[in-house]
Amino acid sequence: MLKKENVIIRKARSDEGAIILSFIRKIAVYERLSDQVEATEAKLTEALFIHQDAHVIFAVHDDVPIAFALYYFHFSTFKGKKGLYLEDLYVDEPYRHQGIGRQLFQYLIQLAKKEKCGRMEWTCLDWNLPAIDFYRQLGAEPLSEWTTFRLDEKTLERL
Repeated sequence: MLKKENVIIRKARSDEGAIILSFIRKIAVYERLSDQVEATEAKLTEALFIHQDAHVIFAVHDDVPIAFALYYFHFSTFKGKKGLYLEDLYVDEPYRHQGIGRQLFQYLIQLAKKEKCGRMEWTCLDWNLPAIDFYRQLGAEPLSEWTTFRLDEKTLERL
């Protein structure tokens, strides 16, 4: 069992694209979406560290990343201020149920407060009951009245 004080949360560095990609591949396997991963280390480095389109934090134990979260800021017209959108969060299996996900969330909650965000949002696959239970324990509420729509890259090109 890990001790909370032995895990640090830190921002990803520009030389850690391969580690970020490995976490993206792991979450894709967990979500049964491996065939949809198009990210490469080069794409991630450009998006995250050159353009700063999104940001990554790691939970690190003994200098080894054991969990990650990828997030970005968006804007709420109703709130009239930015919000924090959590795109992905993944904890390596041996480290689950030890408070690592909660530590990542706490970091992001504090960041959202510091940045004066009006809200923090994310999506979750409806079959991922352990995650749904975790989010509900945090006090998060599902938005059942909203439907997510998507135009993929091929459709965007066609239009």
